[in-house]
Amino acid sequence: MTSKYVVITPVRDEEANLRFTIESMIAQSIRPVEWVIVNDGSTDQTGQIINDFAEDYPWIRAVHRDNRGFRKSGGGVVEAFNDGYRALISRDWAFIVKFDGDLSFEPHYFEECFAHFESDPTLGVGGGSIYHLVDGEQILERCPNFHVRGATKIYRKACWNAIGGFWPAPGWDTFDEIKANRLGWTTRTFPDLRLVHHRHTGSADGLWNGLVKNGRANYVCGYHPLFMLGKCLRRLIARPYVIGSAGLLYGFITGYLKRIPQVDDADTIAYLRAQQLGRMIGGETIWR
Repeated sequence: MTSKYVVITPVRDEEANLRFTIESMIAQSIRPVEWVIVNDGSTDQTGQIINDFAEDYPWIRAVHRDNRGFRKSGGGVVEAFNDGYRALISRDWAFIVKFDGDLSFEPHYFEECFAHFESDPTLGVGGGSIYHLVDGEQILERCPNFHVRGATKIYRKACWNAIGGFWPAPGWDTFDEIKANRLGWTTRTFPDLRLVHHRHTGSADGLWNGLVKNGRANYVCGYHPLFMLGKCLRRLIARPYVIGSAGLLYGFITGYLKRIPQVDDADTIAYLRAQQLGRMIGGETIWR
């Protein structure tokens, strides 16, 4: 199996962290054939950092987008990714990677990821485990086994073509996996491979806005209301107490009240809801 891969990294105002990611990528035992870093209207030195490295490494390319004047949750990163995708020169890749610009990872990260794909022909989406530095200690960001964090998503080409790319809204990084599973692919995080995320997921939006965004993403993906209620009840025992559940539920309910469009894929929503109801009664589901 070929491990030829391309990487697209949307970034916005990442001057403090981008060098970690670029230096980690340069050190990889298997480098990408092409890496498009999309500067999504940064107002700091992010664009210049990309240009400097692109001058020294011809497989790194820069795409610069105009500043829209604000950070656009969910849809903004997909728009930036799609600009990078259209800018790709390489066409004979076997894997495409959506990758954040605030990660550190070991030199054999991608080589070991591709070993997982080689051992499982049904694996369509995979990626390592995200850790955050808290008081000098690496803390795992937990997620369901089938879910691969949006910061590091590797897609087998056939799976990527089957799902048809990303839904341009919050929830894109869950809906892609649900659709892939519905179409017969498996998706999973590799617990033996870790990446350090230098900025907490959702931290750019603030605590409350991040919680609301999460709830809204669940609504957009078509989560079953009973499953969402159960998720919020379980969330009551985790910090921040009460407010965490309130933010999730507010984001979810206001999706209905504001008549925000959900993903335009009734079959995948029906599959997701059946999986969620099965999960609630202890059945065999993608949650295992």
